[in-house]
Amino acid sequence: MSANGYDYAITRTLDAPVEKVWAAWTDADKYGPWASAEDVVLDVRPGGAWSAVMVIPGGARIPLTGSYAEVVPNDRLVMGMDVPGRDEPVLMTLDLTPDGDRTKVTLSQTFDTAEDRDQSEQGSNMLLDGLTRFLATA
Repeated sequence: MSANGYDYAITRTLDAPVEKVWAAWTDADKYGPWASAEDVVLDVRPGGAWSAVMVIPGGARIPLTGSYAEVVPNDRLVMGMDVPGRDEPVLMTLDLTPDGDRTKVTLSQTFDTAEDRDQSEQGSNMLLDGLTRFLATA
């Protein structure tokens, strides 16, 4: 637990160059297939909004919205997600580090409770699994 709450960081090395990984996160046509999302709108710039409808196993559809807090192409993306009942968005940081033809990806977040952290860490692992499969076939 950090001084500000409960946090996690997941690091994986993906078999794709950093530009391809960046595009998977920032191009709506690429993001939807690997993130199990529909109706994806990404305005990737500081203060820009994003929205998507996540389709979870079993077919439930969950509309999500948020905005971008920081955008450094091919390096760092800080995305805020709007959460009902919270004044401030929940931030998720994506850091990309080139490793030859591969990319080291680190996803990190901080939460108020261990339960929220654990749920989000599980979701982030599922996202990275989908991204890994997408990059293998893209």
